Amino acid sequence: MPLPLTLRDALQTADRPLFGGWVCSGSPVAAEIMAGSGLDFVLVDMEHAPNGLESVLTQLHAVSGYPVVPVVRVAAADEVLLKQVLDLGARTVLVPMVSTPEQAADVAAATRYPPLGRRGVGSALARSARWNRVEGYLRNAADHVSVLVQVETPDGVRNARAIAATPGIDGVLVGPADLAASMGLLGQQGHPDVVAAVLSTLADVRAAGRPAGVNAFDPALAHRYVEAGARFVLVGADVVLLARGSERLAAEFIPPPG
Repeated sequence: MPLPLTLRDALQTADRPLFGGWVCSGSPVAAEIMAGSGLDFVLVDMEHAPNGLESVLTQLHAVSGYPVVPVVRVAAADEVLLKQVLDLGARTVLVPMVSTPEQAADVAAATRYPPLGRRGVGSALARSARWNRVEGYLRNAADHVSVLVQVETPDGVRNARAIAATPGIDGVLVGPADLAASMGLLGQQGHPDVVAAVLSTLADVRAAGRPAGVNAFDPALAHRYVEAGARFVLVGADVVLLARGSERLAAEFIPPPG
């Protein structure tokens, strides 16, 4: 039984950068709407969204009928949570707040079966191997999983090349919001110092031979980062689209008070 592409696979075959959107509502309906939009990938979030294992599984089901790559961001670099999300059938996972190559190596080990890592074996019980309907899943499990880590601190920026070069890490996503906060520039993702740190990280990840990505809801910044070599870019989120869209409706049709 064939499995759908990981983001690593999609990046290797793409002749252009890939663009994706967050699913932060916890809604399978929103996930399906985003999946059918024409975006290249959707990212189901467990860090800043009301998602548990059951709702993530429902959203993976909702997007499975569309030609889009699902990614799941776990809440933390937790070995048990990574095992559970992988067993749900998430084939690409994103781990936030990775600032050192040692942390990256620990993440990689949590996503691989022994002897390469520490992932617990439950393929006969899990959607990941389609309940052992995927021939040779255990033997080829590393090929079925794509692991991304997120750089969001000055230490992560300094260590970006070593993080990207860590065996088992398939790409690095820069998170400008937390990066700005950790630089003392809370809410200023477009500050020149933050943009410079993002550009430095993109360059170092590329120098390590790995695809670099970034979160950039500002179209001007998104285009700038693509020009700098970003290979995958998150350009929006379901909740943000709903919030700004409903605000535009209210502004157009409802007169201001007074």
